[in-house]
Amino acid sequence: MTLSLTVSDEVRALVPGFTHLVVEAHGLVNGPSTEESSALLDDAARRLAVRLEGRAPHEDPHMVAWRAAYTAFGSKPSRTRNSAEALAKRALADGGLPRINVLVDLYNAISVAHLIPVGGEDLDLIQGGMRLVRATGEEDFTTVAGGEETVEHPDAGEIVWCDDAGVTCRRWNWRQGPRTRLTERTVSALFLLESLAPMPVPEVAAAGAELAELLEKFSPGARIEVRAPESAG
Repeated sequence: MTLSLTVSDEVRALVPGFTHLVVEAHGLVNGPSTEESSALLDDAARRLAVRLEGRAPHEDPHMVAWRAAYTAFGSKPSRTRNSAEALAKRALADGGLPRINVLVDLYNAISVAHLIPVGGEDLDLIQGGMRLVRATGEEDFTTVAGGEETVEHPDAGEIVWCDDAGVTCRRWNWRQGPRTRLTERTVSALFLLESLAPMPVPEVAAAGAELAELLEKFSPGARIEVRAPESAG
C-alpha cells in the first residue's frame, strides 16, 4: 500500500520552489552499521568536499535557499539548521559522520554526497498519511529529553511533517521524533528527499535513484518504488 503524502497550500505559497521525491521500500533488512555502510559515509564526505570546493556548507546555493525558507517560517537557520546542512557540517569535522544503523547510514550518505535533506520513516509506525503543513502550535511532538519521553509543541506557523498521531519532524527536516525513526527492527520504510530551487530536479532524481540502488544492494530482494519528483510550486 502506497503511503499518501500531501503538501498544504500554505506551504506551497510560502516556499514555491519546493520539490520532493519518495522512495518506498518493503522487505528491508536492517542492522548495526557495517564496514561497508561506514565506508559509504566516508566516501560521501569526500564527495561533499569536492562539491563545495572549499566553501562552507551554508554557502552552497541549495543551503542558502533552505536558510531562506527557514527564515520565512520564523526559524533561525544558523541555530536550527536543516538536516543536510547539519550533516554536512559534521561530515567535514574531525569526528566525521555518526554511524547509526545500516539504513540510516545509507540515507545519510546520500544526503551528504548530494547536499540534500533526506529523511527515513518506518512505514509500520506511521499512522495515516503524512502531511507537510504550517503548525497551529497545538500539535503533539513526542521526543526524548534527559533520557525520558516528553511531549513538545511546535511554534505556531512552523513548517512540520505530521501524521494522524502528531508531528513526526519539526522545523521541516530539522529534528525527527523517535516514534517513526528507522531502527534495527525496521522492514518497511519511506525515504523522503527534499529540495528547493536552484537544485535541478534531475539531480533530485539522480539522488533518489542512487539511494534505491543502495537499498537493493544492502537488502537483496526488497521491493522498492521510486516516485517521480513532485513540485510544490
